[in-house]
Amino acid sequence: MSNDEIFAAAYREHYWAVSRYVARRLDGRTSEVEEVVAEVFTVAWRRRADLPSAPLPWLYGVARNCLANAVRGFGRRRRLVDRLGNDESAHGRQVAVGPEAEAPGAWVHEALARLSPADQEVLRLTAWEELGVEEVAVVLGCGGRAAAMRLHRARRRLRAEIDRLAVLGGAGR
Repeated sequence: MSNDEIFAAAYREHYWAVSRYVARRLDGRTSEVEEVVAEVFTVAWRRRADLPSAPLPWLYGVARNCLANAVRGFGRRRRLVDRLGNDESAHGRQVAVGPEAEAPGAWVHEALARLSPADQEVLRLTAWEELGVEEVAVVLGCGGRAAAMRLHRARRRLRAEIDRLAVLGGAGR
C-alpha cells in the first residue's frame, strides 16, 4: 500500500476514536474539537510516511500535542477577553449551582481533577481510550516500564484523593 492509502485507512478506521479522545479532553466543545481533530489529521497527512502499522496510539500522541497547543491558544484568548472586560460576570450571566446539582459519580471527576495533568492523562488513556501499557507508552513518548510506573503512581494518587474526598464528604460518597 502507498503512504496515501495507509493514511486513508488510518483516517477511516480511527477518526471517531481520535474525535472522542479530543472531545473528552475539551468537555465536548464541538467547534474546538473539530479544529483539534482536523489539526491531528493534518499532521498525520504531512507525516504519513511515518505512520506506524498500529497508528492509533501514535495519533493519540499527535492529539496530545495538538490539544496542548489549542489549550494554550484558548488561554491566550481568554486572558485577552478578561483584559477587555468582556467576561461573563460583566454581563450578569453567572450561574450559581446548588448542591443538588451534583451529577452521580461527580466525586470521581472531582478526585481526578485534583491530580496533575500528567496523572489525569495516563489514567484517561487506560480508562477512556482503553489502551494497554505499551500503547500508553507510545502516546506518552516513553518506554513501557516508565508508562507502567506512571500508571501505577497515578492510580495510587487517585485512590488517595478518593479517600480524602470520602473523609471530607462523609459516608455519602
